[in-house]
Amino acid sequence: MATETIAEIKFPAEKLAKVTEIMGRYPEGKHKSAILPVLHLAQDEFGWLSVPVMDYVAGLLRIQPIEVYEVATFYSMYHMKPVGKFVMEFCQTGPCCLVGAEKIVKYIEKKLNIKAGETTADGVFTLKTVECLASCGTAPIMQVGEYYYENLTEAKVDELLDKWRAEAANLPEHKAGTGASL
Repeated sequence: MATETIAEIKFPAEKLAKVTEIMGRYPEGKHKSAILPVLHLAQDEFGWLSVPVMDYVAGLLRIQPIEVYEVATFYSMYHMKPVGKFVMEFCQTGPCCLVGAEKIVKYIEKKLNIKAGETTADGVFTLKTVECLASCGTAPIMQVGEYYYENLTEAKVDELLDKWRAEAANLPEHKAGTGASL
């Protein structure tokens, strides 16, 4: 979708209605407050937040594009480039690293032949490091979508990767997977 133009970017009617509902939660002139949920809708619909997608969101919210860019680039939950069907996020802070998060990330990098921040050639997996996932007691931890996978070992990672690879063929092309079936 890298070659998209602003004219091609449009929410379907049901998502546009959801945007209107979200904006209605805030007083006129304060629609900037709706950035986070509307960006989630946009990422869900378009797969990632390209500049034209962020410009579209800015237009819907009647704010400047830079206001959307500032928010979207600040949070690691938003994707600024195309991602795989399964986005694996690992905490990179001290407590997680003390119990092996770095070792698990290196294992995945070697197994999938990618580095943190990259996507596999087949478009199935993206590996990201992020700030605190707020589960220090169950580290090493990986978040995929809205699900946490805790107390990870190389064997657990192998099992997850195998299951997700099998599921990948059934996922829509632009939607990141959640691993919810595990």
